[in-house]
Amino acid sequence: MSTYDYDLFVIGAGSGGVRAARLAGLGGKRVAIAEEFRVGGTCVIRGCVPKKFMVMASDFAHQFETAQGYGWNVEASFDWPKFLEAKDVEIARLSGIYAANLGKAGVDLINGRAVLTDPHTVKITKRDGSDGGGFTAEKILIATGGRPWMPEALPGIEHAISSEEAFHLPELPKRILIAGGGYIAVEFAGIFAGLGVETTLIYRGPNILRGFDDDVRAHLAGEIEKRGIKVILGCQHEKLEKTATGIVNHLENGMKLETDVVMFATGRIPYVKDLGLETAGVDLSDKGAIVVDELSKTSADNIWAIGDVTDRMNLTPVAIREAVAFHETVYRNNPQHFDYEAVATAVFSQPPVGVVGLSESEARHSCPGEVDVYVTRFRPMKYAFTGSDERVLMKLVVDAESQKVVGVHIVGPEAPEMIQLAAIAVKAGLTKAQWDATCAVHPTMAEELVTLKEKQTPANMSTG
Repeated sequence: MSTYDYDLFVIGAGSGGVRAARLAGLGGKRVAIAEEFRVGGTCVIRGCVPKKFMVMASDFAHQFETAQGYGWNVEASFDWPKFLEAKDVEIARLSGIYAANLGKAGVDLINGRAVLTDPHTVKITKRDGSDGGGFTAEKILIATGGRPWMPEALPGIEHAISSEEAFHLPELPKRILIAGGGYIAVEFAGIFAGLGVETTLIYRGPNILRGFDDDVRAHLAGEIEKRGIKVILGCQHEKLEKTATGIVNHLENGMKLETDVVMFATGRIPYVKDLGLETAGVDLSDKGAIVVDELSKTSADNIWAIGDVTDRMNLTPVAIREAVAFHETVYRNNPQHFDYEAVATAVFSQPPVGVVGLSESEARHSCPGEVDVYVTRFRPMKYAFTGSDERVLMKLVVDAESQKVVGVHIVGPEAPEMIQLAAIAVKAGLTKAQWDATCAVHPTMAEELVTLKEKQTPANMSTG
């Protein structure tokens, strides 16, 4: 008999931690999982899922406007408290399903904060601050995810909120300024603008969505401004000043903007604070992430880590795949690691973005020879009918030597849905000729992906 209380103890009940715990429990292992907040983690409780509900709620305003061009007479109003209540009910339901599935797998759910006191022992502090006791485990998996980063040294930062508080604002503001240029920032900018909030997006860099293809970045910046979002680039805060009528944003360029709410979406960092990692012999990187090998093992022989806390590829489906690989490696004698190449991702901006594979710049640096680029920009049928100027961008990046399509980039309606299927082709290494041989579905936006024929050259390049 084992001298440990559990075969596996998981710290963090987000998507990755829950999947690993369930698989081990279903495999007959004695498993416990500790969660200090609510089961479901960032994605279900304060990330992907509630954010997508907010995106869908805010997009109705655009749909109502479009509907008028099709002959509909629309009179509508938005009830923020009613939406929040419905959203919270659904999140509670989903969290309950996660908890129930853990129980069905025989996993002990411990409500409290777990801290490592040595490589095999965790101490629990209950949510009310009381002592929850200690437990030992043969193996430990850390899946605590990430948390928003805030510029704590900025004067007046105590008046700002992060994306997590944005899910629970007691009332919808009339004016909001969002600091940041990543996917969280542009998504929330679209959400609030769609709900009728006067929205300003400020980012210190030269353009939004750093790391994405340059054509995508430029196209989306132009499109979100068409939605009424004011975008200020190459600038950041000097301080925040609370006044009787709002919060004054003092910017480095001398501008002063008063808003009701200031939200910082300037990145997320691994959640490792006070976990006792040093005591357990778990090394951190210079950026504060848990260092793991390709099999997700830490510097401690019996401790593994998966998900955002390792800062490898911070996506919920990736954390789940890492959990499956952990289980195969540790409990099924089948060493596996997740393949991070050609992972599709979406930005639920308005309009949304879907990408998979290499950007044009990345391809030119990594492909052995030339790179062929195919780009189209057009008004989709739905909006052309109403006279709207909204435009779609589609871009294929092709390794000229092998003719494999190594990157697909879409900005426009249903881009996330299209990119999921395009990712299959990119992951499979299909060539441009094979894309071209696929018959189009007409009339659709997606047909453009298999009908692009003209390569982009300096003569036909365009920024819009």
